[in-house]
Amino acid sequence: MSEQSRHNVKTFQGLIAALQEFWSEQGCIISQPIDLEVGAGTFHTSTFLRAIGPESWNAAYVQPCRRPTDGRYGENPNRLQHYYQFQVVMKPSPLDIQEKYLESLKVMGIDTLVHDVLFVEDNWESPTLGAWGLGWEVWLNGMEVTQFTYFQQVGGLECYPVTGEITYGLERIAMYLQNVDSIYDLVWTYGPDGKAVTYGDVFHQNEVEMSTYNFEHADVDFLFQAFDQHEKDCARLIEAGLALPAYEKVLKASHAFNMLDARHAISVTERQGYILRVRTLARSVAEAYFQSRRVLEFPLAPEDLRKEVLALAAASEKEAADKAAKKAAKEAAKNAKAGEKK
Repeated sequence: MSEQSRHNVKTFQGLIAALQEFWSEQGCIISQPIDLEVGAGTFHTSTFLRAIGPESWNAAYVQPCRRPTDGRYGENPNRLQHYYQFQVVMKPSPLDIQEKYLESLKVMGIDTLVHDVLFVEDNWESPTLGAWGLGWEVWLNGMEVTQFTYFQQVGGLECYPVTGEITYGLERIAMYLQNVDSIYDLVWTYGPDGKAVTYGDVFHQNEVEMSTYNFEHADVDFLFQAFDQHEKDCARLIEAGLALPAYEKVLKASHAFNMLDARHAISVTERQGYILRVRTLARSVAEAYFQSRRVLEFPLAPEDLRKEVLALAAASEKEAADKAAKKAAKEAAKNAKAGEKK
């Protein structure tokens, strides 16, 4: 049975350290944040790309997230345009992943026998990533603190095996543990003099200035051009067989779209068109990444699963080739017949 962490979970810094230590003990790689603007931890390569194909993968990481439209100039006590998620991905999803999650609550000092912990059905979908999954919101005493998802599809590809994802809302959990009503009052840590350094000390100015930039100063013409260029670059990189650089372009295009949305530069109809364009890129990258790992013969997959997926991929490729050959033969016969009539 897990006991409360040795870290001071009543600081934001200690809470993160406790979760990292716990999930490391469960066999997860403690990864680092992706160094690009993303709207959620799911966009990290450790989740989006690693959920593709048969290879095993277990990782945990903190991810800074940017959602430009959520900015409130630092005036709202619980809504930010930049915040943190703690992400856990386990593939294949272990049978006891929910029990592991409940153990992680105990590590944070949350006694599940005393507090009301509910799993509320809430299937998840990301239109821009072409991803969806079955899952739950986890509510702690009536407040959502975690999203729990079993990925069924990523980038339009079926997830086989299924990846389990746990996304902790760090600020919400910290507010509960510290019993404060404003994110900015959270204790981040204590300095050498014993004085509290707050979340507001660290990030309030950033919220004010970035909200001002997102809503008032971001260059709309540049953002439109940037989106188009990232889209072109992504297609070019996929053609060159470079799935990982191409994925970075997907993320950059997605952020450009989010910034345009914050600037109210696109209509409702145009918005759907841009989402479709990003989703198309994400699907192309997913397929390219799958093929790149297939060439390597899925080195991180269990042997039986590796052979099964390689055989399925080869059969699918042969079926597609046969269909293309039949179509070409039919077209050639049609052209020949047309030539005879002349």
